[in-house]
Amino acid sequence: MMKFNLHPAVKIFYWSLVALFIQHMHGLLLLASLLLLMCLALYFCAGQLMSLLRRTRWILLTLTIVYAYSIPGSAVFSSLGIMSPTVEGLSEGAMQMGRLLGVLSALAILLQQLSSAQLMSGLYSLALPLKWMGVSREKFAVRLALTLQYAENSMRESAMDLKLAIGDAMRYEITQTTKIALPNQSYRTLDYALIGMGGVILIGILR
Repeated sequence: MMKFNLHPAVKIFYWSLVALFIQHMHGLLLLASLLLLMCLALYFCAGQLMSLLRRTRWILLTLTIVYAYSIPGSAVFSSLGIMSPTVEGLSEGAMQMGRLLGVLSALAILLQQLSSAQLMSGLYSLALPLKWMGVSREKFAVRLALTLQYAENSMRESAMDLKLAIGDAMRYEITQTTKIALPNQSYRTLDYALIGMGGVILIGILR
């Protein structure tokens, strides 16, 4: 897949915009966006998408079941009474699943575009506001990098050990000798222009 030579922070920022925009979509607009994103992901990075779907399949199933039985409405199977899922619940569950699938499809494209080092570099750049709040970006980047790396390695061993893997990742200790090397890619005029445009879009979404 062709990798566009944009700053990693720009790519992560626009993925965040897509994820946020999807949450405001309904009906045909959501369906059209989902189909577009999934087609792009299947064409450019099918393996990455399938991997994400395998890891989240139980979340998708649970999400649908919870909505189907927790939202009051007309019973799908009237003979089951209160044990039946509702039409409204299934509809809302399908919509939430569509939103999640859209976000995962966009994430698959993002992960195909960025290496682990580029991903961390982009997150480090986007964490600049933490510096103004007195929080060390360097410690944030190291902690996040090690947590993601350890969690990914642990989850590859067995999907059944997800809870244990997350627990182990959160307990991972950073030593004084821990070092993370991030690629130093400079922002270009196009990067600044896209960030500015994205900022306008973000304001429009949040209004």
